[in-house]
Amino acid sequence: MPSSLTLQYDSINTAEELEQFCSEIAGCKQIGFDTEFVSEDSYRPQLCLIQVAADGRLAIIDPEYVEDTTPFWNLLTEPGRIVIAHAAREECRFCYRFTGKPIAGLFDTQLAAGFVGMEYPASLGNLVQRLVNKTLPKGETRTNWGRRPLSKDQITYALNDVVDLSEMHDKLAGMVLDLERESWLEEETAVFQQKVIDAETRENWRRVSGSSGLNARQLETVRQLWLWRENRAKTIDRLPRRVLRDDLIVELAKRGSTDQNKIKNIRGMERRGFNDHYGDIAAAIETALNTPEDDLPRRPRGSRRVVSPMLSQFLSTSIACISRQQKLAPPIVGNADDVRELMGYELDRRKGDPTPALLKGWRGDIVGKTFRRLLAGDLAIRVADVKETQPLEFIEP
Repeated sequence: MPSSLTLQYDSINTAEELEQFCSEIAGCKQIGFDTEFVSEDSYRPQLCLIQVAADGRLAIIDPEYVEDTTPFWNLLTEPGRIVIAHAAREECRFCYRFTGKPIAGLFDTQLAAGFVGMEYPASLGNLVQRLVNKTLPKGETRTNWGRRPLSKDQITYALNDVVDLSEMHDKLAGMVLDLERESWLEEETAVFQQKVIDAETRENWRRVSGSSGLNARQLETVRQLWLWRENRAKTIDRLPRRVLRDDLIVELAKRGSTDQNKIKNIRGMERRGFNDHYGDIAAAIETALNTPEDDLPRRPRGSRRVVSPMLSQFLSTSIACISRQQKLAPPIVGNADDVRELMGYELDRRKGDPTPALLKGWRGDIVGKTFRRLLAGDLAIRVADVKETQPLEFIEP
């Protein structure tokens, strides 16, 4: 691959050029890509640039001029090749938005690094340095990718994000293969993409900050106000929380009043931007107040008091120990919430409880079984090496 000062690339600026380019790389066994976007002000991130590396060929696809980039995203949904990207949450989101499908054959270098014991989540720069022994330029980190024309430095910076993806894939895939974790990575990649799709398609009103202590009627009010906010944000292409803040949604839910004067008198609700919407907000609250009792949402189950905080803390720490033994990055395995979920399931199971993440798939094989043996007293833990960052190990008693 040429140096960062002499990168040669195809510039894709028309629909015809995009169709031709996609046709030419359709037979490639590997396609690496990245995107640049801005997300500070719009309802959804605005796609500004697509960088592609395929069989030593580089290209820049500019959505500013190619109004419909769907042919490229359709290509990524076709099975039969490896699609390489780094920390590909937004890339998966763009693909689903344009095609309604996940990326086929996705190999996320950040995810793969976690499965071979490297830092997780690792930045692209850190992984390139470690795997390719190369330092990526940082000069355009805060660039505005929505402005045109793009400078030579901006394009070079963007292309450097994809030139090493193929080499990174080959090295990481080899490590994954040596550890016999191909199925683990495939499983986690599928889960990762499904979470992105769920975030796009499901109502996420329960994530409204401050709503956890509300009763069922108030939760329904939060839901109805959240739906109004989403529709309004989508219509005017703004971030939802800039349409109506979470704390105002919660306060409106607590008061439960459809009186527009009372709504306006809530501090923060008197802003000029609400002048034409007090009626809509009142209507959303009224819908919640008229929702039948049986249709109201239920509060999520709280933490189980029978679970020992000390034991929970111990097992949370133990995840790092298990990860070290298994050459896995601890954050990819689980966190304290996952441990509490498992302990509640094991020690105070309730009807309808879903199977905890730590008991499913590859996590169940390496963590769930170990934790169950610990809780049963069939496994012990000892200090193996006081000089290690994670000095503990599990042993047979």
